Amino acid sequence: MKKVKAVLIGAGDRGARAYAPYANNYPHELEFVAVAESIPERRAAFAQEYGLSESQCFGSWEEMFENDIEAEVAFICTLDREHYEPTLKAMEKGYHVLLEKPMSPDPKECISMVETAKKHNKLLTICHVLRYTPFWQNIKSIIDKGEIGDIVSIQLNENVEVMHMSHSFVRGNWSNSDDSSPMILQKSCHDMDILMYLMDQKCKHVSSFGSLMHFKKSNAPENGPLRCLDGCPIANDCAFHAGRYYLGEGKGWAKKFTPDHTREGIIHALNTTDYGKCVYRSDNNVVDHQVVNLEFENGATATFSMCGFTREQTRIVQIMGTKGEIRGKMDENTISVFNFLTKNETITKLEEPKSGHGGGDEAIVRDFLHEARNYNGNESRSSAAVSLESHLLAFSAEASRLQNGKVIRIDNFANEVL
Repeated sequence: MKKVKAVLIGAGDRGARAYAPYANNYPHELEFVAVAESIPERRAAFAQEYGLSESQCFGSWEEMFENDIEAEVAFICTLDREHYEPTLKAMEKGYHVLLEKPMSPDPKECISMVETAKKHNKLLTICHVLRYTPFWQNIKSIIDKGEIGDIVSIQLNENVEVMHMSHSFVRGNWSNSDDSSPMILQKSCHDMDILMYLMDQKCKHVSSFGSLMHFKKSNAPENGPLRCLDGCPIANDCAFHAGRYYLGEGKGWAKKFTPDHTREGIIHALNTTDYGKCVYRSDNNVVDHQVVNLEFENGATATFSMCGFTREQTRIVQIMGTKGEIRGKMDENTISVFNFLTKNETITKLEEPKSGHGGGDEAIVRDFLHEARNYNGNESRSSAAVSLESHLLAFSAEASRLQNGKVIRIDNFANEVL
């Protein structure tokens, strides 16, 4: 098996912690030979972890591509609005690309990426990691075997978990769609993709409702400060108080926004970054709950619900067929199949995953490397061409939400974009 040489653009949480560790776990398969990261501490940490010299480290992707680095693939894990240009440049330079989702907050840029991959005959795989998990692959296999007959309807719930919501989508990098993406695209494009994957039909119509209901200034405490540590009057009664959370059970989250994990280091970060701000006085605008209704070409339907106000972070699915029903809970790795004729229920408990996102983080890297080694022009399981459909679905759902739930015809929306 040929070892693949790679460059990493964006050494943040997804790039450095989710995908890059594959090189340490399977050094005979993957080696990083360069990194581009604008934050010096992250760049230095990645260089130390993967044995890169100063000449292999760059402050920007532009600087990196000015050098002729011998590598076959590029992992691009920058923020949402910084995906498009480095992805196009990487393919032009001859790299196969593994790109963090979403492709782009701009549908025209998504389409352009697909066209550029075809033009340069390069593999462009989007990190829809759920497709690569044993949980969803097992469910897909049950459907494909015909065990529940034809799918009539799917109900999919994404439980974001309330503290994850406050950390990532109120205080964090994905709190404002003007800087990143709408929630349906940034967080829930996974779910749009999974619905397309399971249904295996083109979506015909979509409608959506949702809003920012709770995390807004009208719910801020009277005379409350901008920062939690500056004397919040409801400190003892607020679940989101930054000091109590990040110095307590949320220390793991704190490690994502400060390299100094001491108590003093975390307090300094809470006094100087957005993570110390009151959740009701942050610069956030993404929804904290949203529902999407979908109708597919064969008449089947699906409903999706995303909510930030849940006690656990998981996905719960119910798939209703003409011969039976599937129920699954992702955090428990359990799948139930009920047969309408025999009244028999089979419950499967899968092994605990060995990497993040239910095992999908490691599995997608493995598949990507295999496809890059043997690339013959075929689309990958989550290629940009495949992913474009679920992205257009997410864009259409957001358009519907902004128009008070107007029913959007997907092909008309796609034609307007084109």
